[in-house]
Amino acid sequence: MKVVLINGSPHKNGNTYDMLNDIARELNNEGVQTEMFWIGTGPVHGCIACGRCDKTHRCIFDDDIVNPVLKAMQTADGFIVGSPVYYASPNGALISILDRLFYAANDCFHHKPAAACVVARRAGTTAALDVLEKYFTITEMPVVSSVYWPMEHGRTFGETRQDEEGIYIMKRLAKNMVWMLKAIGNAEAEGIEPPRIDTDRPWTHFIR
Repeated sequence: MKVVLINGSPHKNGNTYDMLNDIARELNNEGVQTEMFWIGTGPVHGCIACGRCDKTHRCIFDDDIVNPVLKAMQTADGFIVGSPVYYASPNGALISILDRLFYAANDCFHHKPAAACVVARRAGTTAALDVLEKYFTITEMPVVSSVYWPMEHGRTFGETRQDEEGIYIMKRLAKNMVWMLKAIGNAEAEGIEPPRIDTDRPWTHFIR
């Protein structure tokens, strides 16, 4: 089993990384492989709706993590994304990456368990989580939860290490991810397959 994680912070080894690392460590302890991608600090293209990914299942922009993540998700079993909170929302660069990632993804995300987690100094956490989880729920991904909303609090680097409840929430999230991955694996072994993706689904546009 393998889970892909995205560090959506411009700080490679900051509080967001620490939070995700707590999750990754717990997953590794349970025998789950992890691969973490960092969005970096360079310019990030927004989606330009060119539609080319509909045929190639790759983004036309090939200078950031979008296409490597798409490739990793072809064989991954789960997905986790973490972000700092900017104005009650995830990091804008991360949103641009997720827009392109999910638009080009085809079926490599469908029915794979996913989770989001965020870091904030004080507030805006639940609004940011809502934005991130909408990517999952429009892609038929089971959302992995914990005993509280997946968030940690801290401003400067290292302050989140004082958030004992937040650290526990992340470890519990990891355990729930492992449980869901095993449950899905057992279901597949018994011949219980997820619903097939409909290629002839109806599309209703409000303006005709």
